[in-house]
Amino acid sequence: MIQGRAWRFGDHINTDLIIAGRYLDDYSPKNLALHVMEDADPEFPKKVRPGDIIVAGRNFGCGSSREQAPLAIKYSGISAIVASSFARIFYRNAINIGLPVIVCPKAPTELQAGDELRIDLEKGEIMNLSKGSKLTFKPLPKSLREILDEGGLVPYTRRRMQGQG
Repeated sequence: MIQGRAWRFGDHINTDLIIAGRYLDDYSPKNLALHVMEDADPEFPKKVRPGDIIVAGRNFGCGSSREQAPLAIKYSGISAIVASSFARIFYRNAINIGLPVIVCPKAPTELQAGDELRIDLEKGEIMNLSKGSKLTFKPLPKSLREILDEGGLVPYTRRRMQGQG
């Protein structure tokens, strides 16, 4: 179960808006998080709190395939991203680092900034606790939920390899 406050962004939020190229010479995810989304909302890095949830439109994470984009989001404390659709590489990069990404076409029109949300990845439900409403989405496959539960692909693979040895 994931619960947090919603932040709204529009369509085609590219990886340069998520973490600008001028910060990519610093490889520390914690330092990158200090600048997350600042080209889309300059105050976002100061206002985001652990557990918050990004809600966006179509094609979130488009642009370059930089792995720092989902890392900056995760290390800022964001617990999940809900969008109408995701750029394919961003989607997989997010799963690989343990950041839940949820495809929900109705989310951008039904969820507002500041709404308190509770997400059940297994059931495929987003409860809007602020409005008492519910959205559904196609639940993530069990294999992807297992990767997320382990904190990403590396810890998931490490655990599986230890179990085989």
